[in-house]
Amino acid sequence: MGQLVDGKWDGSDERPTDRNGAFIRASSAFRNWITPDGTAGISGDGGFLAKPGRYHLFVAPSCPWAHRAVICRKLKGLESVISISHADAPKSEGWSYTEGYDEMKPRDDGIFRLHQVYTSADPAYTGKVTVPALWDRERKTIVNNESYEIIRMFNSAFDQLGANSMDYCPAGLRAEINEVNAFIYDHINNGVYRTGFAKTQAAYEEAVAKVFIGMDWLEERLGQQRYLAGDCITEADWRTFPTLLRFDPVYFGLFKCNLRRLQDYPNLSDYTRELYQWPGIAETCDFTEIKSGYYMSMPQLNPNQIVPTGPDMNWLQPPHSRA
Repeated sequence: MGQLVDGKWDGSDERPTDRNGAFIRASSAFRNWITPDGTAGISGDGGFLAKPGRYHLFVAPSCPWAHRAVICRKLKGLESVISISHADAPKSEGWSYTEGYDEMKPRDDGIFRLHQVYTSADPAYTGKVTVPALWDRERKTIVNNESYEIIRMFNSAFDQLGANSMDYCPAGLRAEINEVNAFIYDHINNGVYRTGFAKTQAAYEEAVAKVFIGMDWLEERLGQQRYLAGDCITEADWRTFPTLLRFDPVYFGLFKCNLRRLQDYPNLSDYTRELYQWPGIAETCDFTEIKSGYYMSMPQLNPNQIVPTGPDMNWLQPPHSRA
């Protein structure tokens, strides 16, 4: 997808790997926090007060990291508090939109590019241009572009402004949630990318084995309890769901995560359908955009940009093991 180098777009699509050919995910650059009183969060500077209409979220329908932020915005009832832009134009210099935002306007070709947001925040920015990106209209900067920190903010920062009071990261479960999150990130969320972007056979085989260690672990855990941190649904479930939703349509084929399908795991597939059927969640899932977003934008993996028809999956089938 390219990146910015000193504020200029570099269209080369070289993904960083280690000496053994294993994919390395770049760290997020913007790590400030929105808080109820504007004090600093666990990282970054203060001054980002929770306030209706001040913040705007840039996302893309195909991206699982952005999807988790969209889900948490929906679950917390923040649609009227935090505005949103969904990438709806072909990727031209990265994530692209048919409309700009505030004073940031489309270029002469009618396309607004997310890298314009990044250079508005830092004219000399060097690095990947990723979603989700949370923009502050008052300070004219990106607050944060790390998905797990954004969903933690959404979970509590806006509660005094009328957000849903449901706590998806309760203090009593936080240690377990953090432990589960770390395992899922390493084995599943990032594991599918380490598999798909591996540049050597050895790196691929190591990564794909780890993915299915994770899938097997999830299957066993969900056979013993309803959700990943016990009897109540938490942030850990909503961080895992976007990757599971994309597993059979994308990662099984395009990323070669093909030892087993999600559908081959009874507990895990029922669990994923249950979350899909959670009120408001299905409307955040666009399988046409998900598949085209992957298969048409990764020429190194799919040079002919052919989007597969399948798989045939019934997401509205009752999740029998979850009754």
